Amino acid sequence: MINTVDFITPPVDDPYWFGQISAANSISDVYSMGGRPVTALNVVMFPSKRLDMGFLRDILRGGHDKVVEAGACLVGGHTVDDEEPKYGLCVNGVVHPDRIITNAGAKPGDALILTKPLGSGVLFNAVRSGKLPFAELARETLPSLATLNGKAMEVALGFDLHACTDITGFGILGHLLEVAHGCDARVVIHYRALPFYPGALDMYRKGETTGSNKANRAMVARHHLGMELSLDKFEDELLYDPQTSGGLLLALPGDQADDLVAALHAAGVGVAVRIGEVVVDTVGLTVVE
Repeated sequence: MINTVDFITPPVDDPYWFGQISAANSISDVYSMGGRPVTALNVVMFPSKRLDMGFLRDILRGGHDKVVEAGACLVGGHTVDDEEPKYGLCVNGVVHPDRIITNAGAKPGDALILTKPLGSGVLFNAVRSGKLPFAELARETLPSLATLNGKAMEVALGFDLHACTDITGFGILGHLLEVAHGCDARVVIHYRALPFYPGALDMYRKGETTGSNKANRAMVARHHLGMELSLDKFEDELLYDPQTSGGLLLALPGDQADDLVAALHAAGVGVAVRIGEVVVDTVGLTVVE
């Protein structure tokens, strides 16, 4: 049995999108361990005296629709009056005890596959500050964020999957650092292979950022980060951008990587791409061209 609890403040002001993305984010923790979600409980904090209850209804509708899409059952929940809306799920799932996938099982020689683009953190903030129209975010980014990671994991489990994590608040380098420490090896990342949401780099160039970039950068800097290419400061920021409902990072033998990417594309996970590999070296990260 797997039990996870995860909730977020609104990444967008549209309540139905908020509910969908929050639910997908919560359910992803079960998928990333190779599990299947079974039940979910709503976890809600809501300013009932300041916001119309219709806003809450649409949040819950979005979450419910994602739970049903995942094949799980929404069995209740808990609501607390708070200063700002927060929503997520407590998710129970099942996985065979001999087939639990963690972020600590990668091996030297493994390839690393990413299943969703990066850069959602700065895009959310750009919408709040008025630098990016919400319609553009809804068209280019939100459908990906609301997509469940279940199909990607289902395909990956057909291969010799060694490790997995979903990419969330620590940014791509923060989560790759966890993979490196988990296997006592070095992770090499190919920057030019990384997929980014349209407009993410442009928003950094326009002066937007997030509240997590600085902390994510400081965390990674303490752990043998090597930069073997020249990035401008805006390209560099994308490596620390926090994600909400990000994709899966999958580690498997290098000779299976191309077949997994092809299988993911065939299953509709069109952004899946090989972004790096695990090598024998001092524990840490190296970013290359």
